[in-house]
Amino acid sequence: MKTEGGITVRRALELPGLRGGLPEVLTGEDRLDREVRWVHAGEAPNIPALLKGGELLLTTGLGLGSRPADQRAFVRRLADRGIAALVVELGPRFGRLPPAIVEAAGSAGLPLVQLHREVPFVAVTEEIHTEIVNGHYALLRRAEEVHRRCTRAVLDGGGVPQVLGILADFAANPVFLETPDGRLLYAAGTGTGAVGADPLQVWEGLRGDRAARESPPAGTVLVEVPGSGPGTGAVRARLVLLAVSGPLLAVHRMAAERAAGILAVVLMQARQEEEVAARGRGDFLTDLAEGRIRPEDAPAQAGVLGFRPGGDPLLPVVMRLSPDSAPSGSWALLARAVTEELAAVGAPALVGVRPVEGRVPLLLALRPGMTRTALADRVAQALRAGAARAGLDRAGDRTPVVVVVAASAVWAAAGAGLRHAVEAATAAQGLQERPWYDARRLDIDLLLWRLRDHPDLESFVDRAIGPLREHDRTGRPALLPTLEAYLAHAGRKAEAARDLHLNRQTLYNRLARIGELLGTDLDDPESVLALSLALRARRHTG
Repeated sequence: MKTEGGITVRRALELPGLRGGLPEVLTGEDRLDREVRWVHAGEAPNIPALLKGGELLLTTGLGLGSRPADQRAFVRRLADRGIAALVVELGPRFGRLPPAIVEAAGSAGLPLVQLHREVPFVAVTEEIHTEIVNGHYALLRRAEEVHRRCTRAVLDGGGVPQVLGILADFAANPVFLETPDGRLLYAAGTGTGAVGADPLQVWEGLRGDRAARESPPAGTVLVEVPGSGPGTGAVRARLVLLAVSGPLLAVHRMAAERAAGILAVVLMQARQEEEVAARGRGDFLTDLAEGRIRPEDAPAQAGVLGFRPGGDPLLPVVMRLSPDSAPSGSWALLARAVTEELAAVGAPALVGVRPVEGRVPLLLALRPGMTRTALADRVAQALRAGAARAGLDRAGDRTPVVVVVAASAVWAAAGAGLRHAVEAATAAQGLQERPWYDARRLDIDLLLWRLRDHPDLESFVDRAIGPLREHDRTGRPALLPTLEAYLAHAGRKAEAARDLHLNRQTLYNRLARIGELLGTDLDDPESVLALSLALRARRHTG
């Protein structure tokens, strides 16, 4: 049979060249599945010194010597070199192999074959080498197919997860991307079975501790992903394949080496390993929010990512920016700056980034003695400071940073809290800017945002405040800001006047004009409720 990328001694004996010599196996019959790396023919007494191991040696025996001691020493030297097998053609030198040669080969566990007919060694060599080359070419084609699929995935907009997923499916084993010091960046399973379901737990068990990283499990494939700078020898990351559901073969290493080249380009585009790691954490938090991770599995997976809150309540938070406001490469700087700013808060935090959606999701542990409000104040300050350091929270931006804090929760409700914060952050765009928003106080805005494409919402806004919108488009003074301030202060005219920098009589006149245009009583609770909803809904309509 063939081995991966080569042939065995058994298969070599079955090929026409050696089969025509009527081969007889004298020793090592249980070792005929050894791989033949190459074929060498020779008669020199010093031929063992010329071999590297894995060869099938063809000879007529002229170099074996005539004394039993010399013959035994020759065979032992061949065995020490690790050759695959010794094939001796009977003829003028030996009519039958001497007992000393057979005994020495048997003691060394070396397959020894004698040929009863003459064969052309050149033809045998050519035949076996053709098989070996064809086997290696088949391996190269399989590895190149993986390379082609990975390249196509990247050209189609994929990144590290897609490349690792292709490699994991090919190897039928979990694949991981680590920093050079062993911190996990990304993980990919095979998509089926226990290994595919939770590769993070596999990594934690087999790679998570320092001893396992320094002494990898048997069969592990480690491939370095080169860093930037020609000739620098820098290592940007490390690709790890673990033999969990089956052995890893030479073709898997070849495929991993080709995938590493693609990953080097992807990581160079990302510019920072911090961004790769932050994206991975962002993927985890998004999967948790969207229900793709079971709450009972979440603590273990978060622990692999470095977040271990113990039994403390969790505080889901989302910072939202405009995706267009973050140029290429700035998400790495943002992730690092936010993490450094949060270190001073004193609460464990898991920070991710989602560049496509333009948001930073995070979970924090609410330590004993901390209040939700106090922690939210400090977290919002840290997030804004990090965004400012990354150049993403500048004065005068049309899309200012929005920070939304959900209700504290246990793991079972953390995903729902994150999802609530994500949606509320979108609904909060356009509101009066605050250091942070309480997601629970944005529920009405969130409801209206969900109805934004419904024609009834536009009709409702038009009926409620349409005359004011028309007035403000064509005349002065603008009355919508007056109504907003009046309702924001719950009908307290003195406070509304101060907020608008108006004297009371001017405010009274404007309120009267509003009542006339709308045909409504601003002291009627039902009317006030409808106007409040319409003012909030107009941000989400055309």
